[in-house]
Amino acid sequence: QVHLVESGGGLVQAGGSLRLSCVASGSIFSVNDMGWYRQAPGKQREMVAAVTSGGSTNYADSVKGRFTISRDNAKNTVYLQMNSLNPEDTAVYYCNAKIATMSRKFSTFPYWGQGTQVTVSS
Repeated sequence: QVHLVESGGGLVQAGGSLRLSCVASGSIFSVNDMGWYRQAPGKQREMVAAVTSGGSTNYADSVKGRFTISRDNAKNTVYLQMNSLNPEDTAVYYCNAKIATMSRKFSTFPYWGQGTQVTVSS
């Protein structure tokens, strides 16, 4: 069993900052790509930022220059520092990780967290 648990969401005023964290735990052999997605009401889930196990990053155009993704491989944790937030960033943010488990060491599967709400007021 593998679990991803997010934390750090909340309510913030426009222009403010939040830091999201996501910890992967369980029967983990290795963690490959990790990332953050978000889904606003009535919209499809979209990729926000991703980071490979080697540290290469990728961002959605809408968050470039404002959000920073990072990870701590020793802790199987990924972070999302969100600055200059605006109401359009309001959404449920989900953590995603491609993980190989101890029982299937040579195949990775995507796992999702339960989501954390981020609300930005104007």
